[in-house]
Amino acid sequence: MPPFLFWVFALMTLIFGAAVVLNRNPVASALSLVVSFLGLSALFVSLDAYFVGIIQVLVYAGAVMVLFLFIIMLLNLQAEERHRINWLASAGGLGVALILLIQVVFTIRHFEAARQTFPALSASTIDDVRNIGALLFRNYNLPLQIVGILVLVATIGVVLLSKREPR
Repeated sequence: MPPFLFWVFALMTLIFGAAVVLNRNPVASALSLVVSFLGLSALFVSLDAYFVGIIQVLVYAGAVMVLFLFIIMLLNLQAEERHRINWLASAGGLGVALILLIQVVFTIRHFEAARQTFPALSASTIDDVRNIGALLFRNYNLPLQIVGILVLVATIGVVLLSKREPR
């Protein structure tokens, strides 16, 4: 992938990620998250991680965001009212972000391994999907089942919370 496309997709991911936080309308925020997921998926594809990129679109931008939008519309959330900006909290957040940036720059400058580029990936003769499936169902079967149960319980909870009482 040309460096130009990397910067386009990286900026798209960052801009729409910020729009998720800055939008007051929950539906617009969720749709901004979909575009951010699509940019992230393009970055994965540029790293030759095709399976992860496709799963990013199918699972996160597709199924999870449809579930989020369903929940938002089922709960009938309205746009949040505009409040005055808390300048102290904003300054604290910018301070923490600046400290993180300084730490990242310090790490890159002082460690030789952080400045080296990664070697080219060797072509694998084994299928990516098979390796990921075997890893998920052998080593991480219990956490995978627990996450499935948590999503089911959350969905049932949303339906029960949104259920209207008869008059």
